[in-house]
Amino acid sequence: MRKLLCYLKQERKEAILAPLFKLLEALLELFVPLVMAKIIDDGIAAKDTGMVLQYGGLLVLLAAIGLAFSITAQYYAAKAAVGMGAGLRSALFRKIESFSFSDLDDLGTSTLITRLTSDINQVQSGVNLVLRLFLRSPFIVFGAMIMAFTVDVKAALIFVVTIPVLSVIVFTVMLVSIPLFRKVQAALDRILLRTKENLAGARVIRAFAKEDEENANFANENEYLIRLQLFVGRISALMNPLTYIVINFAVLAVIMAGGREVYLGHLTQGKVIALVNYMASILVELVKLANLIITINKSLACAKRIEEVLVRTESMTEGDIMQAQPSEYHVEFCDVTMQYPGSAKPALTNISLQVKRGETIGIIGGTGSGKSTLVNLIPRFYDAYSGTVRVNHVDVREYTYAHLREQIGVVLQKAVLFSGTIRENLLWGNEQASDEELMAASEVAQAGDILAQKGLDGRVEEGGKNLSGGQKQRLTIARALVRNPDILILDDSASALDFATDAALRKAIAQQGKKRTVFLVSQRTSSIMHADRIIVLDDGAIAGIGTHEQLLKECAVYQEIYMSQFKKEGSHEK
Repeated sequence: MRKLLCYLKQERKEAILAPLFKLLEALLELFVPLVMAKIIDDGIAAKDTGMVLQYGGLLVLLAAIGLAFSITAQYYAAKAAVGMGAGLRSALFRKIESFSFSDLDDLGTSTLITRLTSDINQVQSGVNLVLRLFLRSPFIVFGAMIMAFTVDVKAALIFVVTIPVLSVIVFTVMLVSIPLFRKVQAALDRILLRTKENLAGARVIRAFAKEDEENANFANENEYLIRLQLFVGRISALMNPLTYIVINFAVLAVIMAGGREVYLGHLTQGKVIALVNYMASILVELVKLANLIITINKSLACAKRIEEVLVRTESMTEGDIMQAQPSEYHVEFCDVTMQYPGSAKPALTNISLQVKRGETIGIIGGTGSGKSTLVNLIPRFYDAYSGTVRVNHVDVREYTYAHLREQIGVVLQKAVLFSGTIRENLLWGNEQASDEELMAASEVAQAGDILAQKGLDGRVEEGGKNLSGGQKQRLTIARALVRNPDILILDDSASALDFATDAALRKAIAQQGKKRTVFLVSQRTSSIMHADRIIVLDDGAIAGIGTHEQLLKECAVYQEIYMSQFKKEGSHEK
């Protein structure tokens, strides 16, 4: 929680003023029962209308000033809570952005979304209530007890017994409910994950007629969440009736003790009413405090989850090299083994490879053979489990992220576009690029027809929903080419293109004239057969390296892949 409180320091003034004004309001409230006692004993008992009106006006004045203090405190508390929430949300988002792919895989998308939204909102609500009530309610409770001693010492002893009993009830409920609220948030994570998967895979679910099964799975997890929330809700709900019982018995004791003292002439009626009012004030504040503690419990559980992300150490650390001299071998893999966290076996095993500057390297293999894993190590999306990956003869772990990745243009398997315009998406490659450069890159990526139809200011919906698969792939390739990178990685990024467009794309990239190192990952032999060298991967190991002709003669795995596609692609390859 301490890690999170530093974000409240940015709102230090509001965080101080909010409870200060609440304490001033509470201080005024403590004088109200004394004024009431004065009205009863000196005004009503003596039938002095002037005194009743005078002290009645004082009550109105106290109420007006208290209202002004309360509104001011509400304003500053809300401003501090919202400011803290905004700062915390920004910090958490920046932290998530700094995570490697391994960290994101380990944490999971659903729990990060929950922590960034629901958990922070809960913490924000908790801070708001704490600033308003955390000092005010105890101040009223103990202040009422002290004021009761000024009225009558014997009757005030009832307060001394009552307050510890109430404290035991409140803190017992709090200690029991805090771990349960954490379980509730974890169950909410699972609900969000289920929802996210169903939304993302809606077409697959319908294609396999799994609607009923998914509805049943969601209903089971939702039912578990409901049961857990009801259980913790029942425990939290015990606080109010238990405190009411204790307070009402205490009020009864005050009335009995006060009545006896009035009968003996040691106490006035007004003072008895003042004692009852103080006890009622304690009741109201303890009910508020009980509800506050319930909210604090939820906030603490959420804060713990947020803190776990903020204090998490990234699995990869950034280097400090910002420049490296070009070398003969542009990219090198030196005995590289890669294993994903939690995986039973390595995705890549003992990969050694040297790629000269300007070479075009084709990478092919069966599903799960490690093709994407291999190229993901170059821009350091993941770190090798053992061995080293080098760019310009420098270990990629020694580069700053910015310098390493600005040399590389990456087009991943899944074409990802962001809501906005085509121009805004292409400028991700190079923010300083002119319209002419954007058009030129689009022509090379075979996306000229898209710009001719929609223009650079054409609208792109979230995830490119208003574009076909081929259009999205061509625009993502254009985005990478706008950067004019030294290393271009095309990770099966032309799978949605027809053979003619795919061939035209490869030809246009080759004719750009830049001595660029290109990695082509593909399932199609036709897409990589003209590469300078082809890497054949099989179960994470290199099964063969060579040209298309050499591999057809010497590599059984490549022969099998080629022959399985020959009937479909033979006419295009000849």
